Amino acid sequence: MKTFSDYETLYADDTIVVLNKRSGLCIAADRYDPSAPRLDVSAEKEFGPLYAVHRIDKDTSGVIVYAKTQEAHRSLSMQFENREVEKIYHCLVNGHPLWKTLHVDLKLQPDGDARHRTIVSKRFGKPAVTDFTVLGICGPYTWIEARPKTGRTHQIRVHLAANGLSIVCDPLYSGNQKPIRLSDIKRNWHGDEFEERPLLSRLALHAYQLTISHPATGEKMTFTASYPKDMEAVRKQFAKIFSVDPLAK
Repeated sequence: MKTFSDYETLYADDTIVVLNKRSGLCIAADRYDPSAPRLDVSAEKEFGPLYAVHRIDKDTSGVIVYAKTQEAHRSLSMQFENREVEKIYHCLVNGHPLWKTLHVDLKLQPDGDARHRTIVSKRFGKPAVTDFTVLGICGPYTWIEARPKTGRTHQIRVHLAANGLSIVCDPLYSGNQKPIRLSDIKRNWHGDEFEERPLLSRLALHAYQLTISHPATGEKMTFTASYPKDMEAVRKQFAKIFSVDPLAK
């Protein structure tokens, strides 16, 4: 398995490529920022032309699938359009929800304000459904699993915000941009506060798992994207300190 600074290859054949991308990369051209760094441009150096069939946010890390042929593009696009794809995300939020599971069915309108954010709108929004499950509470934070049934822009982030929760370091939907530092959560921390680097200082949202039907064979395939280094560092420290591990299932 070949690892790059921009992505890790999870699977590749003549029809599809599945990657685990780092945070900070667009998966295709960004209409608001044409110069933004792109995963497809980076990966095409290895795989040749790639066709995007779904999107995850620039600031989100995790699993993404590209088609390598027009036929595969049509097949995968229809799977996403018909909601036949299973998607699982993991995120870390500030605070504690009052529920163990939550079903959210709120219509969303993309580009609904001056900051190009998605907003909840009964009148102009499109159907959006997400199921949430608490994976564990760690001090002032909570690990949450999200299973979006639709694919609206910023869906998970907006559905959480509508229920009073913000993902750690969310630049758009959270007023709390405080990064996670070991000194804030570990008792008897003895490091240098002026030299300490945050464990995590970007949007704590990761596309963890994706299940599709292979466009050529019809075989059900599930791809799991390991946590990137920053989220993995937080997971390990939280597991030691709070005895809670979102991956211990």
